[in-house]
Amino acid sequence: MKLYLRLLSFLKPHLKHLILAMIFMVLFAGMSGFSVTMVVPLTKIIFSEQKGITQDASVDEEISPEDEESLVVLLPKVLKEKFNQLILGKTRLETLGRFCMLVFLIFLIKNLFWYGQSFLIVRVEQGVIMDLRNKLYGHFHLLPLEYFHGQKTGVLISRITNDITLVRGAVANGFAQVLRQGFLALVYLFLVFWASWKLALIAFLLFPPATLIIGKFGQKVRRSSVLTQEKMGHMTSVLQETISGIRVVKAFVMERFEIKKFTDAARDYFKTMVKLTRIGSLGPPLTEILGVFAAVLLLWFAGRDIVTGNLDPGRFFLFLFAMLSLMQPVRTLSHLNIDIQQGLAAAKRIFEVLDTEPKTKNDPEAIGINSLKDKIIFQNISFSYDSSDKEVLSDVGFDVKAGEIVALVGPSGAGKSTLMDLLPRFYDPTSGEIRIDGINAKKIDLRSLRNLMGIVTQETILFNDTVWNNIAYGHDHASKEEVESAAKAANAHQFIMDMPQKYRTIIGDRGVKISGGERQRLAIARALFKNPPILIFDEATSSLDTESEALVQEAIDRLMKGRTVFVIAHRLSTIQNADKIVVLDDGKIVQMGNHKTLIQQEGLYKRLYEMQFKI
Repeated sequence: MKLYLRLLSFLKPHLKHLILAMIFMVLFAGMSGFSVTMVVPLTKIIFSEQKGITQDASVDEEISPEDEESLVVLLPKVLKEKFNQLILGKTRLETLGRFCMLVFLIFLIKNLFWYGQSFLIVRVEQGVIMDLRNKLYGHFHLLPLEYFHGQKTGVLISRITNDITLVRGAVANGFAQVLRQGFLALVYLFLVFWASWKLALIAFLLFPPATLIIGKFGQKVRRSSVLTQEKMGHMTSVLQETISGIRVVKAFVMERFEIKKFTDAARDYFKTMVKLTRIGSLGPPLTEILGVFAAVLLLWFAGRDIVTGNLDPGRFFLFLFAMLSLMQPVRTLSHLNIDIQQGLAAAKRIFEVLDTEPKTKNDPEAIGINSLKDKIIFQNISFSYDSSDKEVLSDVGFDVKAGEIVALVGPSGAGKSTLMDLLPRFYDPTSGEIRIDGINAKKIDLRSLRNLMGIVTQETILFNDTVWNNIAYGHDHASKEEVESAAKAANAHQFIMDMPQKYRTIIGDRGVKISGGERQRLAIARALFKNPPILIFDEATSSLDTESEALVQEAIDRLMKGRTVFVIAHRLSTIQNADKIVVLDDGKIVQMGNHKTLIQQEGLYKRLYEMQFKI
């Protein structure tokens, strides 16, 4: 129940439309009930003889409205008189004609109310789904990198697509239908008891057993729904990995292997979905069978009372029509249990993500900075991932003055990239602190801190957008001079101008339509456009050919001027002019100095250098 209430809390911003929709629902339910009561005047007009008319009387004989019994029920006396004056004609056929026109008018008004409540409730339901989807997507951006490293991409995508769609069943087909069908059920229930409370009591003796049976089905559906959603997430993950790695799949001729893996995932989803449908589909027919059984018993009791004169036929028809009308909302409500349980299972998975607290948070008293004036201090930094007890970094400490170029060198797994991830606070150190101009990085506003930095990595991430939008990432009003200046400084302007649409060319998902060197230069242009005081190059040229590396290195050299730069590189030829080289091994600093100093010392740096330049 708490889970459902939490889900319904997203209705709060949409209360205005919800209340209006509920008013229309009440009016629709009232008109639906009133339309059912029309069976009473219909039976009187057709089967009862009016005064002054015999079985073989002419249809043109007159009727005296004042002498007639009221044709309608459940209306105040004044309204009954008005209704009789409106409906009763001089002949039975005239009365029937007027009555038919009134019935048409009633159904017209009823359906106008239906349209109004349907339109309003869709606004509410889609508003809730939009808010929930936006909140989930926004929360993804607050979660640490470690969270994404431990999750399958397809599963995360499934949360925001498939699970959100299923939540719609709990909100729209759930809450909205509960209101709509609930109002109808109440109106029909009132008519049933008003028509014959004895028959109503007999009918509702069967209600508790049906409720228990439906409740059991609901529990089974919920368990099956959770499993079904997990299988959908797995299938989405397989699909995403295959599409992302299609080059590797084709290179290793693994098409059959991947097809089999996806087929197995699809088969698992098929089995769980069939099981879910098999269980869920038993609900509505079972409800209807119970209803028909009750109707048969009621027909027998009612027929006996009519024969003995204890029940008016008009009231019996009203009871029968109201009871049959009641079955539809009851059957719908029983079926809604499936949608609600599926939606709640999806909501649970969504709230698990929303309840994951971001480990990197802004301090309430965080301050903003817009430049680096003095230096950055890494003070006794140690770090380990939550999923591991092993320290990735251990007691790392060094200073970097503003404007210096610092190179991080070491074998794979030494902790170079991890150390650089701590600077923009993608992670926080397990112990120790990073100080920027004497201020603990945790005390600096997170947005302000990251705005100080431009990052270019080996795995260049570009978006399926235009060249322009990739360079001016997030800046809708960038000028032509700013974008082209950044591209020219990154040695990218020339190849951009050779493209079919130049700066408006779409470069494909992750930039697949351009080469690795061109992608890297666009990434550098993006960093140049941002114009940050601190730059981080994470092995930015390690995967390029000689010609591309030369162009990229030239752009990097241009970008470095006047900035504080951190360079992670396997190719030691690119960092020989660094002001300081920090050599890491197994998470610890083993050497530190410039190239000239380190090359004269026996140690890891000299061994790495000799290995690279050995002929």
